[in-house]
Amino acid sequence: MALYRKLNRETRIRRSILSSLTKDVLLNGHVNTTEQRAKEARKFVDKMITYGKKGDLVSRRKALAFLNNDKELVKKIFDEYAVNYKERAGGYTRIIKLGERKGDDALIVRLELV
Repeated sequence: MALYRKLNRETRIRRSILSSLTKDVLLNGHVNTTEQRAKEARKFVDKMITYGKKGDLVSRRKALAFLNNDKELVKKIFDEYAVNYKERAGGYTRIIKLGERKGDDALIVRLELV
């Protein structure tokens, strides 16, 4: 049994999708996507905020590596989100079901920061 969802993609494509979803959530505060992608991306959003709360150099480098060297976003995570979620022990995101997509009936959800 896998501990993650493969999303019917190759590893490099799956990593790129999850990185993009994570960046969108952290930049805009929310993103609309399918339920399976949102559940998988949620792990990475929470991990990035946890890195920000740690605040050390290793965490900053791990965040930079995952977010494709987006220095402004990493600065935002470490300066804003780390302070906002300082008292929160985890669970920085929520998933709200929006309905089914017309073409293939895939469940569309909104992944947003709490």
